[in-house]
Amino acid sequence: MRMHSPPENERIKRAYFTYLKETRRLSEPSIDASAAAISRFEDYTRYRDFKSFHIQQAVGFKQKLAEQTSRRTGQRLSKQTLYATLSALRAFFHWLAGRPGYRSRLSYADADYFNLSDKEARIAKASSERPVPTVEQILHVLGCMPTATEIDRRNQALIAFTLLTGARDGAIVSFKLKNLDVAEGKLVQDAREVKTKFSKSFTTWFFSRAA
Repeated sequence: MRMHSPPENERIKRAYFTYLKETRRLSEPSIDASAAAISRFEDYTRYRDFKSFHIQQAVGFKQKLAEQTSRRTGQRLSKQTLYATLSALRAFFHWLAGRPGYRSRLSYADADYFNLSDKEARIAKASSERPVPTVEQILHVLGCMPTATEIDRRNQALIAFTLLTGARDGAIVSFKLKNLDVAEGKLVQDAREVKTKFSKSFTTWFFSRAA
């Protein structure tokens, strides 16, 4: 039988997600990730009231999480996944410790029990190179793409545009023609109109193989 979060938990979670959206200005995907981490913890505690939290729950959850496997790979969860999940929980319980009705039950220090070891945190935050296609491979794809219909030519143009500007896919769908300056060979990524990373405005110049 599936258990559910008690009403008091649901109420305080809604308040937290509103806090993340309105004061932290987090995106919906980021808030969803936080909600998933909290749900994972609730499932572990069998949906006990957050007011009954004690540090052993955090310790036990960390151990349980480290033993779980990824549905996609069948391997143990990556350090990055552990770090992201525990960081979301640490932030939530740190916020919770300052809420009326929870101050007498939780302390800010309780949230620190969701931390990884320094070694594990360094592994989780270490950057790794991802394989990317070469320019020659992309040009080969462009040459092989069908061009019989307007949709075909649009698809080809999108790949060519991505190669030419280096823009992110999330930004590409929000560009307007006025953002593109063909004469100057540049793309103005105005955060007021374009969905740029971290909502920052900047200009990118067309890629040149001769550069």
